[in-house]
Amino acid sequence: MVADVAYLEQSLQHSQHQLSQLESSFASQRQAYRANPMPSAEQRIQWLKSLRELLTQEQDALVQAISADFSNRSADETLLAELMPSLHGIQYASKRIKTWMKPSRRSVGLQFMPASAKVIYQPLGVVGVIVPWNYPLFLAIGPLVGALSAGNRVMIKMSESTPATSQLVKDLLGKVFPEDLVSVVLGEAEVGMAFSKLPFDHLLFTGATGIGKHVMRAAAENLTPVTLELGGKSPAIVSVDVPLKDAAERIAFGKTMNAGQTCVAPDYVLVPRDRVDGFVEAYRAAVQGFYPQLKDNPDYTAIINERQQQRLNNYLSDAESKGATLIPLFPEAQGRRMPHSLLLNVNDEMQVMQDEIFGPLLPVIPYDGLDQAFAYVNQRARPLALYFFGYDKREQQRVLHETHSGGVCLNDTLLHVAQDDMPFGGIGPSGMGHYHGHEGFLTFSKAKGVFIKQRFNAAKLIYPPYGTALQKLVYKLFVR
Repeated sequence: MVADVAYLEQSLQHSQHQLSQLESSFASQRQAYRANPMPSAEQRIQWLKSLRELLTQEQDALVQAISADFSNRSADETLLAELMPSLHGIQYASKRIKTWMKPSRRSVGLQFMPASAKVIYQPLGVVGVIVPWNYPLFLAIGPLVGALSAGNRVMIKMSESTPATSQLVKDLLGKVFPEDLVSVVLGEAEVGMAFSKLPFDHLLFTGATGIGKHVMRAAAENLTPVTLELGGKSPAIVSVDVPLKDAAERIAFGKTMNAGQTCVAPDYVLVPRDRVDGFVEAYRAAVQGFYPQLKDNPDYTAIINERQQQRLNNYLSDAESKGATLIPLFPEAQGRRMPHSLLLNVNDEMQVMQDEIFGPLLPVIPYDGLDQAFAYVNQRARPLALYFFGYDKREQQRVLHETHSGGVCLNDTLLHVAQDDMPFGGIGPSGMGHYHGHEGFLTFSKAKGVFIKQRFNAAKLIYPPYGTALQKLVYKLFVR
């Protein structure tokens, strides 16, 4: 009992120390921002250059740390889905910062002449970034690039579910950035909640919708603007005439990447009723072509931890108890390498059709006609992504106009996220706000309107007392 009390006291002291450090780091960054509120383009480009060199030099260490956190994360998936887009994002922003920073000239109405107007893009100040566990590098570096491009100071809260990666990111960023420019925060859930309560000038959260509500509620106390990158149940729709091999292979790529632990992974697939059996076989062939075996396969990523694996197993048990048909594509699990499986005969009473799956389970739902498929999607919360497979351009236009989602891929999955010249973000339950590329720069900047007049002041014509002949002429020209 004495040992338990001592442990609790020690834990409390550690938490209090962490919270004190959190407030100190924020105050330091706020002070540093005030001392340099408009960093030059050259300074920002140098920050990104240092970041790029760091990531390039430390690739092997990052790959190993992420794999250790997952018990096995495919090295190629880390290179393709974390390091490559991070490095490309840095390069893309570095080449465009000077252009993005230029004031935007705006027109002035004739009645306000002589005058000019422009919009300048000013750093917000101190930006907070809360990083999830599923892509702990890319989802830290992507927002960091946008915030630094816009000239901000940045505090990053890493996930407690990826301790090796989180510690490594903290150590590495500490080598190239002073704490008052970029600081990395570690800690459990209570630290994360305290982090979200800081009076940031902007807060970006990536993670589950339920946690996003808590983050937004905490930020509201300070009227902190938020960007929420959430998730939801992103559908894939297979058309009546697309070759099943094409659709199944591309859906399988999006679903098996990171073992389905991706916010834009296909969550369920809608298939014409008479093509379900054909799709199941084409999908089986695609997945087993990617992964000929599960045992000791370094390409097959594991579930992040036992809690998440148990959640997924509970989905399976619940679905089977309510009439779903399970089609496992591998004979058995190996540790946290969970077999990829299809689910048929699902319904809305099943948890797997209520919650974002975030794992290697894919429900297959039959439909009769595109109208029915669209209705199925539109009756549910707006997803972060939607995928349509079909080469008929009229059907593609219908998808774009008759459904709503954060982003769309036509005849592919996931890859819209890697396009630096497009905004990325959700809508409603799948998030709010955008970042990546220019949109990231804009999200982390204040677009400040500036109206400029010099010595001559024509506006005196409309000053009181009212009713003069000149004022009547102004009304005649510009009001009536």
